[in-house]
Amino acid sequence: MKSMSYAAIALAGTLAISASAQAESAPGLALAQQQNCMSCHSVNRPFMGPALHDVAAKYASRADAETYLAHKIIDGSTGVWGQVPMPANTQLTPDQAAVLAGWILTLK
Repeated sequence: MKSMSYAAIALAGTLAISASAQAESAPGLALAQQQNCMSCHSVNRPFMGPALHDVAAKYASRADAETYLAHKIIDGSTGVWGQVPMPANTQLTPDQAAVLAGWILTLK
């Protein structure tokens, strides 16, 4: 019985690491790096902006989460996560913003 428990814990740990590695190697991460999102955000810890993991957790329950985040990415926002405003990212296409938003939501 003990060995089954250890096996289950090992499997759960492996799956968590695998999911994290997939999220960190996703096209969304590459786009976030190319568009300088990572200058203000980190995946797992607050930096100048909130951790993307925290953004995902906050909005995951919204039915329109991807659309909402894509809009915030393009238009920017102020006062949602504190005093520092998020500037508008008008250089992004709506499709790019949707890719970023979708990727962020996988980080919860």
